[in-house]
Amino acid sequence: MIKVLFGVFIVLHGLVHLLYFGQSRRMFELQPGMVWPDGSWAFSRFLGLEATRSMASVLLILPAMVLVAGGVGLLLNQSWWPALVVASAVFSTAVYILLWDGAAQSLADKGGVGILINSAIVVVVYWIR
Repeated sequence: MIKVLFGVFIVLHGLVHLLYFGQSRRMFELQPGMVWPDGSWAFSRFLGLEATRSMASVLLILPAMVLVAGGVGLLLNQSWWPALVVASAVFSTAVYILLWDGAAQSLADKGGVGILINSAIVVVVYWIR
């Protein structure tokens, strides 16, 4: 039962990345006035806002797809699911850190909660194995 719940959780966590994809593409705002990923400490100065947004949207599709695949792999008892989930969680964390604006305010809007969830997922994957 725990594996089923964890598998569904991983799939849902992957799908949340699509919300940030939509935010970065400016398809919608997750919250009024939310400008993420504008101001990325790693990219905005060098690439500009539009290129940073485009890059963010592309970078978020990968962990979304891989987390969904990994969660489905867990649900189907496949042996390859842990590698996908851990790699995707680490990649997702790196993306959110690189797209962070460097300010401590509103970390939840900038992927802070996702980073905590990614960390918990990695711990649980190693605990399950």
